[in-house]
Amino acid sequence: MTAYQLSLADYSEPITTAPASLLPKTALAIAAKGVGMNFQSRSERYQALKSVDLELKSGKIQLLMGPSGSGKTTLLSILAGILTPTEGSVRLLGQEITGMSRSQLARFRLENIGFIFQGFNLFPALTALENIEVALTVKGVRKNVAAKQARSLLAQVGLTEKANQLPRDLSGGQKQRVAIARALGGDPKLIMADEPTAALDSQNGHAVIELLHRLAKEQNRTVLMVTHDARIMDFADSVIQLEDGMLKQMVS
Repeated sequence: MTAYQLSLADYSEPITTAPASLLPKTALAIAAKGVGMNFQSRSERYQALKSVDLELKSGKIQLLMGPSGSGKTTLLSILAGILTPTEGSVRLLGQEITGMSRSQLARFRLENIGFIFQGFNLFPALTALENIEVALTVKGVRKNVAAKQARSLLAQVGLTEKANQLPRDLSGGQKQRVAIARALGGDPKLIMADEPTAALDSQNGHAVIELLHRLAKEQNRTVLMVTHDARIMDFADSVIQLEDGMLKQMVS
């Protein structure tokens, strides 16, 4: 999980980013060209991704699927600007991110991408409302405004009555709804999700995907989701199949 954590340690370098809200609905949200990724151990060099090309439109739900070790999480990390590819380029919301510095990438992620994780990653000592407020203040929202926005986000995911509950008092499905509300803080146009239904039973997993699908369509958000869960394929606009680090199929 640590690779996904955002830091405010250094934003000294400016970044000029076109407001995501001004992009036309038909614009490409994600474009990758010739993306490859190599990892080097002491004894060998491992090629995790090989010349991956992708073009994903705004306001769509895309699933990234494939067997374990196929490169799904590596590709998601590259598309989110967390890992730098060995070769190739990535554009998000019309912005070339491959050549950005570390601090520029951190700022870009903070302003444009919401993350959802398999393990929820909620602060155990904070209430549902406070977990969302903290994320908003990290993104620069004033505390009094953050409280109002957090309540609005909880309402969007149907958890108004759980605002003052600690994570230990929430079900798995409710925790993931809080995590979705947190990811929506700051109005990101991109949502990156890594196995968001893996820790949930069938009923809760279905409800979470229905929620993501509704929010993506109503708010023109782009959702890219790594999953093994074939049950949710019906909610996707496209399914990307990876195998041995290569794009094998993309079905719309």
